[in-house]
Amino acid sequence: MKKILVTGIGGVVGQGILRNIRSMARDIEIVGVNISKVSAGNYLCDAVYEVPYSYDPTYIGVMKELVTRENIGLIIPSTDYESYYLGASREMFACPVACSPAWITKFCLDKYLNFQEFSQYDIPFATSILPSHYKGEFDQYVVKPREGRGSRNIYVNPPNPEKFDDSYVVQKYLEGPEITTTVYVDKQGGVHGMITFVRELEQGNTAKAEVVFEYDEPLGKLVQKILAHFPFSGSFNIQSRVTDAGIVPFEINCRISGTNSVRSQFGFQDVAYTVQEYFFNEPPSPPAVTKGTALRVILDIIYPGQSLEDIQNNKNTFYIH
Repeated sequence: MKKILVTGIGGVVGQGILRNIRSMARDIEIVGVNISKVSAGNYLCDAVYEVPYSYDPTYIGVMKELVTRENIGLIIPSTDYESYYLGASREMFACPVACSPAWITKFCLDKYLNFQEFSQYDIPFATSILPSHYKGEFDQYVVKPREGRGSRNIYVNPPNPEKFDDSYVVQKYLEGPEITTTVYVDKQGGVHGMITFVRELEQGNTAKAEVVFEYDEPLGKLVQKILAHFPFSGSFNIQSRVTDAGIVPFEINCRISGTNSVRSQFGFQDVAYTVQEYFFNEPPSPPAVTKGTALRVILDIIYPGQSLEDIQNNKNTFYIH
């Protein structure tokens, strides 16, 4: 029987993907991989392997060997870099990789490149300038890493933004509510559905999220304009602000994003759609998005009487508290 491989099982995204696959209640074995042998996702996997970072020269070879050994039928990457490196090498795997084309995942990794790509087609994106080229164009601005994740190392109106190196980008500060929108594009390239949250962050992760519908019409038009020029596939996430000039994205996550476990509880099951289409070769279930709010809390996985060296996967004795 073929299995599903999920990467980055120690992270919030990977854990959500695992929970969503388990909640499908279908006969699926899950192989998890992570850069450490023991992480938060072990208890949800049938087998767990430690692998190098995705940019390590040995990463693709290690993953190829695992896919063969474990008879993998689908790879679901949970991080931006794994989406890019696995997607760029997808012809080496005898199974689908659930991500968009590598040339798209590559520019989505870099906010400056994303701005340049979208600008070619007059698609809104936060105006972005390299520090070495910045000449005081903005009254208010944000300096952030071009490839940064998790809202880390972000500076609002710092003095002398031109003194940052070009691994950063200066973006025009956008006034207005922040929203996060997840879109699922089916195998035929059509929009299967989308869901939007207004959310609050804590340490870069969603702490509170509320489903909203009032931006669906302009977001639908924005998504169609994006897809007219960039063939995203599967699940991707648009982070944007609602400004006086309309909805303006400032970052695209070209993968299943961190609120996947929350989305599934409000009728948008993009992990299930991925498994249905790419693992079972079935049409994805129709979305049925409902109103609601979610808060995230910490839970504990307890392994009585066991050391870290003992912990492997869901065969261990554990309980959730």
